Amino acid sequence: MLVRSLPRRQHALVLALVALCGALVFLLGLGHSGLVDETPAVFAATARRMASSGDWLIPQVNGLPRYDKPPLVTWLMAFFYALPGHARWDPLGSWAARLPSALASIATMLLLADTLLRWPQQGGAAPTPSGARGLQPEPWIGALSAALAFALGPWMLVWGRSEVSDALFTATLTLALLLAWRTYAAPSGPWWPCWGALALAVLTKGPVALLLLPLTLICFSGLGAEVGRLRRRLRPLAGLPLSLGLAAPWFALALLREGRPYWESFFGYHNLQRYTRVVNNHQQGPAYFLLVLLLASLPFTPLLLAQLQRTLRAARTPLAPAVSLGRFAAAWLLVVLGFFSLSATKLPSYWLVATPAAALLVALAAGLGLDADGSRGRCASRPGPALRSSALLLLLLGAALVCAPLWLPLIQDPSLPDLAAVLQQRPWWLLGAGVCLAAALPLWLPCRGGAPPMVPLARLAQAHPAGRLLGSQLLLLLLVPLVLLPLWQLGDQLRGAPIRQLAAVVRAQGSGAEPLAMVGLMKPSLHFYSQRTVLYEGRSPQALVNLAERLGQERRPGLQPASAQQQATLLLVIDGETVGRPSWRGWAGRELARFGPYRLLRLERAWLERRARELRASGHEATWQMPRPERY
Repeated sequence: MLVRSLPRRQHALVLALVALCGALVFLLGLGHSGLVDETPAVFAATARRMASSGDWLIPQVNGLPRYDKPPLVTWLMAFFYALPGHARWDPLGSWAARLPSALASIATMLLLADTLLRWPQQGGAAPTPSGARGLQPEPWIGALSAALAFALGPWMLVWGRSEVSDALFTATLTLALLLAWRTYAAPSGPWWPCWGALALAVLTKGPVALLLLPLTLICFSGLGAEVGRLRRRLRPLAGLPLSLGLAAPWFALALLREGRPYWESFFGYHNLQRYTRVVNNHQQGPAYFLLVLLLASLPFTPLLLAQLQRTLRAARTPLAPAVSLGRFAAAWLLVVLGFFSLSATKLPSYWLVATPAAALLVALAAGLGLDADGSRGRCASRPGPALRSSALLLLLLGAALVCAPLWLPLIQDPSLPDLAAVLQQRPWWLLGAGVCLAAALPLWLPCRGGAPPMVPLARLAQAHPAGRLLGSQLLLLLLVPLVLLPLWQLGDQLRGAPIRQLAAVVRAQGSGAEPLAMVGLMKPSLHFYSQRTVLYEGRSPQALVNLAERLGQERRPGLQPASAQQQATLLLVIDGETVGRPSWRGWAGRELARFGPYRLLRLERAWLERRARELRASGHEATWQMPRPERY
C-alpha cells in the first residue's frame, strides 16, 4: 500500500522547515572566520583572480594556470566576489568562497526531502495516534529525517561549509541521480533532465561523473530494477552523449587555448594518474572506504547498516518502481564504495557523493518501523537494536567530550603549542556532552503508558517510530551553534589570524617592489590576503637553493626576475621550526613582525645567494624546474 503525498501547502511548509535547518547548519556564521589553508584558500584566490581579471575561461592562482578542476565552482565563487560592495559585506573573503558549498548543501537537503515527499516509500508511515493533531506524519517525518541525516553527518559538517568543489559536486551528482530515479519511478515525463544535471557534475569535478551515474543504473538493475523500463525511460545511449555534449565546449576551449599542458595536467595527472597511481602520499588500504562508510554516518551508522542489509537480502523480490528508492540508494552507495576503493589515490572527500544515499537509507530504516520493538507501523514501547546502538554511540561521544581535559593535552602541534590550554578554557566539551546525552534519550528510553519521556518531542515520538530518530536529529542541531562554530572560530584565531596579520604588514610595506616568499609551512591564504604573488618553498635545504634561483630566473604575473644587486632584499615569511634548521641559521636581515608561529623577515639577498652556493657545493641541487602539477 502506497502512502499519500502531502497537499501542496504542507509540502511547501516541510521544505521551508528543511531550508531553515539547512541555513542553521550551513549558513550560520559562514563568513565569521577567514579562509582555511591549504586547498580552500587556493580555490578562493583563484575565484577572486577570475572576478578581478575578467578571464572566466581558465582559472589562475598566484600567477599560474590551475588545471586540476573544471570551473563551475570557481565561476560561482567569482560571481559572489564580483558583486558590488563585496569588500564591505565580506571583509574576510570567506562568504563568497563558501556560499556555493553552503547553498549546494542546502539544495541537496531540499532535493532529498522533496523526493521522499513526492514518492513516499511503502511502509514509510504510521497512522496518527488517537487524539494527535497537526501535520500528518506520513511522509514528512522521513523527508525531514533524510535531510538532517545528510546535513548532520560528520563529512558534510566539514565540507558543506568549505571553500572547495566537493559539496557542489555532491549536489550536482545527487540531482542527476535522483532525477534519474524519479524519471524511472514516474509513469511519464521527459527523459533528459538527469543527463542535463549530469553535465553540471562534469563541469564541477570532471569525467568521473560520467561513470558514476551509469554504474549506479547498472547496479540498480542488478538489485531488481526493471531493465527495460530503465532503458525506455532514461535512454542512456542518448543521455550520455547529451551530457558530454553540454559539458564539452568548455573543455574544448581550454584545450585550444592551453594545449598540451592542460591535457597532461587535467586528464593525465588529475584524473587518470590519481586513479591509477598514488598521488601526494594519499595511499590507503583497500578497506579504507569501508571505514569511511562507518564514520561518515555517525551516530546513525547502525540504521544505515540495518537498511542496507535488508535491501540486499530482498533485492530479487519484485518491487514497484515508485517504491524502489531504497534499492536505488543502496546501488548508489555500493557503486561509490566499489569505484573509489579501486582508486590508488584515496581521499576522505571522495565519499561525499555517497552521503545522500546513506541519508536516504538511514531515514528509510527508521521510516519503515523495522527497528522499533519488532512492530512495524506503530509506536513501540522499546526501541530496536539499531536505534539503541545509535544511542550508545551518542553516549560514548558524550563521555569522550566529558573526558576532554584528559586527552586534549595529548594533542601535540609544534605550530600551536598552546592549543590544548586554549581549548580547555572554553566550555564546549560540556555543552557538546549535554547535547549528545539529550539526543540519545529519544533513541533509548521506552515510552511508558503512551507518554514518551522527552517533552516537547513526546507527540513526535508517539506519531511514528521514526519520530525517535527525528527527535534525536533536531536536538543534534544544537551542536552547530554551541560546539562546532565556536571551535571553528577558535581554530581560525589560532591558525588563520596570524597569516592575515602578517599579510596586513606586507601590504603596509609599499607597492610590492620587494618580492614576497614563504618557506616552511606553505599557506596560500598569504597570497589571498596580501594580494601579492608569493614564492612558496618547503623546509628542505633544496628549498633555500630553489628560492635563491627562482628570484633570479622565474617570471610570472606579479614577479619579475632580478639579481641580488638589483633587489637587495626580499620579504620572507617563515615559521619557527624552519628558521631554526641548519640551512637558515645565521640569516641576515631584520625581523619586521611576528604573529603566532610565523615571522616576517626582510632578508638580505646577498646572504641568501651565499648560503645557496654553500648548499649547492654540499650536494643540494635546485629542484624547482622539475614538473609539479599541483604547484601554486
